[in-house]
Amino acid sequence: MKKIPLHTKIILGLILGLVVGISSVFMGIGGLISDWVMPFGTIFVKMLKLVAVPLIFVSLVSGISNLRDTAKLSRIGGKTFGIYILTTVSAIIIALFLANTLQPGKYFPAEKTAELKQKYASDASMKITSAKGVKDSGPLQMMVDVVPDNFFHSASNNKNMLQIIFFSVLFGVALVLSSSKKSKPIKKTFDGLNEIIIKIVEIIMEYAPVGVFALLAGLIVDLAGDDPNNIITTLKPLVFYAITVLIGLAFMIFIFYPLIIYSFTGVSFKKFLKAIFPAQMLAFSTSSSAATLPLTMKRVEKNLNVSEEVTSFVCPLGATINMDGTSIHQAISAVFIAQAFGQDLTLSDQLVIVVTATLSSIGAAAVPGAGLIMLVIVLGAIGIDPQGLALIIAIDRPLDMCRTMVNVTGDATVASVVASTEGEKIKFKKDE
Repeated sequence: MKKIPLHTKIILGLILGLVVGISSVFMGIGGLISDWVMPFGTIFVKMLKLVAVPLIFVSLVSGISNLRDTAKLSRIGGKTFGIYILTTVSAIIIALFLANTLQPGKYFPAEKTAELKQKYASDASMKITSAKGVKDSGPLQMMVDVVPDNFFHSASNNKNMLQIIFFSVLFGVALVLSSSKKSKPIKKTFDGLNEIIIKIVEIIMEYAPVGVFALLAGLIVDLAGDDPNNIITTLKPLVFYAITVLIGLAFMIFIFYPLIIYSFTGVSFKKFLKAIFPAQMLAFSTSSSAATLPLTMKRVEKNLNVSEEVTSFVCPLGATINMDGTSIHQAISAVFIAQAFGQDLTLSDQLVIVVTATLSSIGAAAVPGAGLIMLVIVLGAIGIDPQGLALIIAIDRPLDMCRTMVNVTGDATVASVVASTEGEKIKFKKDE
């Protein structure tokens, strides 16, 4: 009997989760889903987060040690960072064009603005408080935050990915610069650990369809409760905003990234998406680039033929600083909220959005909801009341799922481009 591919299983899990979630709302048994189904989704996400830090540390050290050349590392690092910044700025400009052209905020009723501000006031205040510490920090605080004062403390929190990457790169470079006689056993150890962690990822991914099913079913129940009308009532005023964001995200996935991939590697649109589709589906269900990272790295290396040394460096870095989907969301949301409040944004305001959204995306945690905290900073930079965040909180989770797909796709794109510029032959490889 032919084995069912992973991506097919994940799609089936997604569909079944949506069906069960919607059915439970109409049947008034949402509580059963929350108590007996959603926990399996939570367990799945926790398993992925469990392996994220060891994977980044071990794979980065293993990949850098295989370079044997610090000049090559510097070259790959420069290309990676430069391309990530370029794609992020491009994403923001595309988002601003869409927001100014479609003007989704003009369709938002004034009475609904007041209602949502009141309903989600507490949630908005929490995000504002979280963002205040970031906003009040100095211009070089981001550089300070990258350097950990305790590796084990950093490794205990998935939000500190940049600190983990910093130490991993430092450790890997030191390993390359050390005498081969003394470093050889350590290198073999990390190569072995890398193999073991990849196997752990494969084991966890066997559970993915169940986890995706539970997450989607739970999400539907969380949105609606026991009243199916809540979905329509809450989301209807936000439909134009959501469509604008989705158009921007779809443009990145179906046009922008495939064009870049084809231009640099010659890999077709269809083959590229087929290679990373399981990672996209997992990103959609978890809303976390960090949680999806193990599968992203596996698909890029095994199905796009990118070397381990490039994959292990570019993808973990991308999961932390490459937030194209988040940047699109921030730019459109800022313009949407301004339009809903009746505030006109000048050209200089929109340039501020480009700069602020780019910088804030670099330090955004690769976890669900981090984009909203960064959005507060963007709103503050252009003089918009941060309480406007309340207008979009209700629909943020579904959009967070979609923008995480873009973030992950962007990581795979840049990894392929960097590998291609290093002389590697990028080609699509089917699952074994």
